[in-house]
Amino acid sequence: MFRPKLPTMPQPTGTVTPPTVVEPTTITAGTPAPPPAPVAPAPTRPTVQLTPGTALALVGGGTAVVLVVGAVLVSMLLAVAITGASVAVCALVIRSLVNTDAKRR
Repeated sequence: MFRPKLPTMPQPTGTVTPPTVVEPTTITAGTPAPPPAPVAPAPTRPTVQLTPGTALALVGGGTAVVLVVGAVLVSMLLAVAITGASVAVCALVIRSLVNTDAKRR
């Protein structure tokens, strides 16, 4: 009941043809290709040109990243602080309950 049922591999049906023999062919030499035209060498280092628009976009993007990361970190710090404060309040309430119960006996 809990065992998986594995499908069986289907057997090939019909006639099976034997592989054909491929005869090697000879390559005849044609006309030689002309030599390629000389190409100017590519510069080793690409030049980066910063226009005022791209510089402004980079500054704006960097500022946005810093603001987003800062907001995330501040919110995480706030969450940890609130959690710590609530745990401290719970500990004080439990300690107070235990102490008042011990004093009554």
